[in-house]
Amino acid sequence: MLDSYFKISERGSTVAQEIRGGVVTFFTMAYIVALNPLIIGLAKDADGKYLGGGDVPNLALVAAATALIAGVMSILMGVVANFPLAIATGLGLNTFVALGIASQMSWADAMGLVVLEGIIITVLVLTGFRVAVFKAVPTQLKIAISVGIGLFIALIGLVDAGFVRRTGSGPVPVTLGDDGTLVGWPVLVFALGLFLTIGLLVKKVKGALLIGIVVATGVSIAIESTFKIGPNFISPDNVNPKGWGLNVPALPEKIAEVPSFDLLGQFSLFGSFSKISIIAVLLLVFTLLLADFFDTMGTMTAIGHEAGLVDDKGNIPSADRILLVDSIAATAGGLASVSSNTSYIESASGVGEGARTGLASVVTGILFLLTTFIAPLISVIPYEAAVPALIIVGFMMMTQIKEIDWQDYGIGIPAFLTIILMPFTYSIAVGIGAGFITHVVIRYIQGRRKEVHPLLLLVSGLFMIYFFNSPINAWIG
Repeated sequence: MLDSYFKISERGSTVAQEIRGGVVTFFTMAYIVALNPLIIGLAKDADGKYLGGGDVPNLALVAAATALIAGVMSILMGVVANFPLAIATGLGLNTFVALGIASQMSWADAMGLVVLEGIIITVLVLTGFRVAVFKAVPTQLKIAISVGIGLFIALIGLVDAGFVRRTGSGPVPVTLGDDGTLVGWPVLVFALGLFLTIGLLVKKVKGALLIGIVVATGVSIAIESTFKIGPNFISPDNVNPKGWGLNVPALPEKIAEVPSFDLLGQFSLFGSFSKISIIAVLLLVFTLLLADFFDTMGTMTAIGHEAGLVDDKGNIPSADRILLVDSIAATAGGLASVSSNTSYIESASGVGEGARTGLASVVTGILFLLTTFIAPLISVIPYEAAVPALIIVGFMMMTQIKEIDWQDYGIGIPAFLTIILMPFTYSIAVGIGAGFITHVVIRYIQGRRKEVHPLLLLVSGLFMIYFFNSPINAWIG
């Protein structure tokens, strides 16, 4: 029955191959269950509340919901699209939701925008308009967006680990460690985790990111039990520069428990419109839409070629179903308050193990569902043990930079601004907007306005309004 439904033999695979591929994919992307709570679970909204509405982080809740949606949507991808592509909360997307959206409104309002984005992208898939939007942005600017997000993620990792810190005064905004010096055991744990992960990656060990997090967490627990370091932040007037940046690592009271999914349904679809301007809302939704669009289409194409599932024209026969499931996943992520879910390039590791059908995605999904029962373990992971994975993911995204034509100023300069402004301004939207506007301006100066898609021209105009929103409001007032 499995062979008939998933066309396993037809694609030159076996049930054992698919199971093995699904397991490997899970271990290469399971880190998201640990990282997503650290990214969105520790960020406060405009009301000073953590995700879930409390005054303290609800990391176990975020981890359980993250694993649940990843499991359900990966299974759906396998059953509906029969494609070896797993789904989970998108890195980069969750950062944007935490830092770029929730900081301007409540978490419920922010997740409402994620739901709106998912609904819009689903409609665009059903109408065939998604391809038109995809073509509106030059390919190399799409690459620059991915590279910029990678650099942004790496900076976040370095800051969270205490390797890079704000100076608080003077002309230099950031410095190495505490006033130019690396201090404390936690930074050493970060360095250990980083080099361990790099070593595993170089040796092509499956699950390198997850192994790095687990080992570094174990070391941090041993160090804390021996030296009693304590937290980094105790109160505004009492900061321990040698302390742990997140949880103080300790053995959990319990390893597994029945998961709580209280985060599900905590969203307000149109609440954001009462908090910020309509233009700002539209730009935030568009930014989510843009990132979701291009990440998924690039990932789908790469996996299709790797698995040999493309036709003689390089197209993927099941592309419509793949994109539909992916768009539904974006909506599901908002409904569950875990940020937009999207397809993972880590699925390539499962394809490398022989996965060729959706059965591998079903296996990956089942393992994610089982992970919901061990969510309490997430609360013992300190920043320093988890963020080396962010550095590595940033590196992976950065490698695409070689595809940019730096000799063409109409591409090179916009790409450069896109890449540097994301980490320098701590805003993904600013980088994208600067890149779009600069590209349009340069193409018009070059007399190559016909190369600018009307949709890109429209979006650049919206970004201009976004950047100059304050003076425009002052002028109107």
